[in-house]
Amino acid sequence: MRSSPPSADQRGRTLVVGSLVDYAGVARAKTVPAARTDVFATSGIGASPTWVTFSADNTVVFTDDIGVAGDLRLRIDPDDLVDIGDGLAWAPADLCEQDGTASPLCPRRALRAVAAQANERGLETLMGTEIEFVVIDPDRGPSAGAEWAAYGMRSLTRHRAFLADLADALTDAGLAPEQLHAEFGHDQYEVSLPPAAPIRMADAAVLARTVIGLVAARHSLEVSFSPLPWVGAAANGAHLHLSLARDGHNIFHGGDGPHGLTPEGGAAIGGVLGGLRDLHGVYAGSVVSSQRLKAGSWSGASVGWGLENREAAVRLLAGTAGNPHGANIELKIVDATANIYLAAAALLGSALRGVVEGAPLPDELAADPQQSGAATLSQDAGEVLDELAASTFAEQLFGPMVVAGLVAVRRHEVEVFCDATAAEIAETLKMAWS
Repeated sequence: MRSSPPSADQRGRTLVVGSLVDYAGVARAKTVPAARTDVFATSGIGASPTWVTFSADNTVVFTDDIGVAGDLRLRIDPDDLVDIGDGLAWAPADLCEQDGTASPLCPRRALRAVAAQANERGLETLMGTEIEFVVIDPDRGPSAGAEWAAYGMRSLTRHRAFLADLADALTDAGLAPEQLHAEFGHDQYEVSLPPAAPIRMADAAVLARTVIGLVAARHSLEVSFSPLPWVGAAANGAHLHLSLARDGHNIFHGGDGPHGLTPEGGAAIGGVLGGLRDLHGVYAGSVVSSQRLKAGSWSGASVGWGLENREAAVRLLAGTAGNPHGANIELKIVDATANIYLAAAALLGSALRGVVEGAPLPDELAADPQQSGAATLSQDAGEVLDELAASTFAEQLFGPMVVAGLVAVRRHEVEVFCDATAAEIAETLKMAWS
């Protein structure tokens, strides 16, 4: 097949990158010369089914359905291509069968399906995300030394050139960052992206992490998105926000329930909490995740919901003048080890099930859940994976092959690091999701 010459708007491109996020949460990519963009979009580029079951340590993990035989295709939509500098253009890739149909293993397919179900039920969906990361020196040690102040001006000016370039690069990539600031933890920063339709939110998050890494490299820096780059340090989250509306009316605001919740808004929260045990392994299933999800760390380790409660797994953000996007819920337990497409599908699917079934809204957690004796999420990785493996709800959301793949990848991590200390795990996987 002969490729067409690049169009005028492609002539600054040298390479076209299509990326797929695997079940370990790692973005894998294939690249073609810009002149072969049409091939990437039509025939696709070959990829083994094991592309979704690589582990964080780059081991290939097999399941009953995924092994050495078979071939799939990575395909991009040229309309999704974004120029990200240095001659690179990026687009999210779908995992397809040889005939061009979506593979049941494809994470983007799963999110599209759940979003379509919400739309069929008359619900308008917006989702947003926050991306936390730690800036480190090329030797992979702390970047700022002792000179750090949580949310401080000193911390902002420490990497002012990097952050200014990053703001420009994110904007040039069409991401319109809403916040970019120093965070609580040492060398930690956060980028907040605006709400968008579910698939566009997830694509934007993958693109943003790519751009963050590119800009950091230009400044001779590296970044870590790991939930816990160093034991004892602040943890990185990747919180997901969800807004649902019916006939233009936000279901998390304007009702007679607690803090203005409508009956459907309360049921959506009940659904998310009802699916939390089943889907914990999707949101935060890596061997590093449990090191982050601890009470008192503002990671949402307490099982429950609360208005602006940062210790609760589900935080309700009220629809006030101080919240221009309107009322929404934030799932705090998600981290960057999650496949964001599957995590978003899990959150939306849980909320949708709650609305359809009229799930009850649990009692709100007190200001400090630890004082009220609220249950916390399991710290046992094996238990978390057993819940996922046995979940009929997860199978309904993703299909059995995806669930089996997720569980296999995470169980491999547990087996590999069963005798390692927390510090050894953190050090080994510090850059796995970068």
